[in-house]
Amino acid sequence: MKKLFVIVGCLFLGTAAMAQDEEEKETGKSFREHLFTGGSVSLAFYNNTFLIGASPVFGYSLSKFADAGLVVNYNYTSYRDVNVFDDRLRQSVYGGGVFAKLYPVRFLFVQAQFEHNFIKQKYMPPGGASSSSATVEANSFLIGGGYTTNRHPDSGEPFFYLAVLFDIADNAYSPYTDSYGRTIPIVRAGVQIPLFQK
Repeated sequence: MKKLFVIVGCLFLGTAAMAQDEEEKETGKSFREHLFTGGSVSLAFYNNTFLIGASPVFGYSLSKFADAGLVVNYNYTSYRDVNVFDDRLRQSVYGGGVFAKLYPVRFLFVQAQFEHNFIKQKYMPPGGASSSSATVEANSFLIGGGYTTNRHPDSGEPFFYLAVLFDIADNAYSPYTDSYGRTIPIVRAGVQIPLFQK
């Protein structure tokens, strides 16, 4: 799995470096004109699991076909029937990471995102027994794709997107798994806003 992460990372970096050189030669844009912000909201339902979250982003358009940036995330997850019938596990997840998006066509994209998450958990057994709390950390590697509306890299106009991502890191404490440890699809809807484009 680690080799896969390294290979994917090298491909993204290599593509981004070549694309950046071409973009600067073609358009002569300043660094500021490539910056964008935005974010997304996440929602997932699956096998006694509910997840809701928000992820603001700050990024850089590497080329007409590639974006990369930083992401901060917060997710709230509620599980039911984790160990026994009618028990509950609730967790708040704070984290950050990096992402890359490639646009093979203007309205479709593929995305890879690495996150490091800090997780506060509260387990509540059934029948009113005393609850217990724990704090853990987990890495997530999300991959997936999505659809964008009206993405024109040189227009300076914001656009919306809808993505479906899956955590392939196989971490036992991942916030993107159900109570049985299976990966759940994460549906994210968001907006990307160019900051200084004219």
